[in-house]
Amino acid sequence: MSSVQAVRPTPATAPPAPSFDVQRIRRDFPILSQKIHGMPLVYLDNAATTQKPISVIEAERDLYERFYANIHRGVHWLSVESTEAYERVRETVRGLLHAAEAREIVFTRGTTEAINLVAATYGRTHVGAGDEVLITALEHHSNIVPWQMLCEEKGAKLKVAPIDLRGELILEELERLLSDRTKIVAVSHVSNALGTVNPIDKIVRLAHAKGIPVLVDGAQAAPHLEVDVQALDCDFYAISGHKIYGPTGVGVLYGKARLLDAMPPYQGGGDMISSVTFEKTTYNVLPYKFEAGTPNIAGGIGLKAAIDYVHGIGLSEIRRYEEGLLALATEKVGAIPGVRLIGTAREKAAVLSFTVEGVHPHDVGTVLDRQGVAVRTGHHCAQPVMDFFKVPATARASFAFYNTPEEVDALVAGLHEVKRMFA
Repeated sequence: MSSVQAVRPTPATAPPAPSFDVQRIRRDFPILSQKIHGMPLVYLDNAATTQKPISVIEAERDLYERFYANIHRGVHWLSVESTEAYERVRETVRGLLHAAEAREIVFTRGTTEAINLVAATYGRTHVGAGDEVLITALEHHSNIVPWQMLCEEKGAKLKVAPIDLRGELILEELERLLSDRTKIVAVSHVSNALGTVNPIDKIVRLAHAKGIPVLVDGAQAAPHLEVDVQALDCDFYAISGHKIYGPTGVGVLYGKARLLDAMPPYQGGGDMISSVTFEKTTYNVLPYKFEAGTPNIAGGIGLKAAIDYVHGIGLSEIRRYEEGLLALATEKVGAIPGVRLIGTAREKAAVLSFTVEGVHPHDVGTVLDRQGVAVRTGHHCAQPVMDFFKVPATARASFAFYNTPEEVDALVAGLHEVKRMFA
């Protein structure tokens, strides 16, 4: 067995909190009651996207049935109602992230666009030839490719802080790579491929000691952790609505107001302007300077409903419950002969990546699907992570607060069926 294969987590055996009423929660998610191939659906692909509660579905429907109109442009009743509802979303997101001001909340199409916005605006005005951008070996492609594009355009260098065999960031190496040439650090809060939770507070302190701003990809953190951008002191933080039980096509960039103020607009068009002549355009105030065109109004309304739903349960309760599920799954899946766990960090969110000896992950996923178990297979938009662990792909089970211990057992039974079929 290789040294990589030898790394195993120390499983916690505590069951999920008994006071957590998961069956009541499951009744709020209509899709979870259906059958797939005649088997009860076991949805374990939550890192890719989460399912939606009835309150989110009904919030979008209510908008379209009662008060839909374009926002920020009209004086008629529908437009005023839609505008006020949309701006309430901004305040709800501010509360979720504990931002200081609502104007620090910029709506985007998701985390990917939020990162591209920072790379194209802050990056282009601060990164030049010979400068450096520092990321980590854990990043999703969305937090790699925009910086590669910027570095190619500017003649800068992309530096990568390494990870160890647990899938943990080597913090000392990140600190060593920080230099006078480093213009920005971009790091995931939680790895989508491994579930590793990065020490963002420590990373920010190290970077700020050298006057370097930090962008955090929070797409996988927001559904599982309590995020306080002021306590973290990060300069930018990006999330996606669909990862936190909201709609697709809507997300958020948090940025410190002084930085956003100094950044040029990302796109030109309607609503991001103060005045336009053929000779000169002046730009709108924050956050509207970065919100050109008609936004995803319904998506925003759905996002507010999703955040309200999550707050109704409590992120601390969610995390405690999901930690129990992950511990249970780590113990049971890790005990199956021939299964190799990929990513065994000491602090993880609800992601379990693994391979089955002699079976391609796509075959694992196909057999599990016939058992009604939905997992993700592939490189998870994190090919450098796969390269580090010397695997072409993994199977990834990712958990949410509506999953149950019985669904962990269904995953384990499905994996035994995989081994039987490919014996």
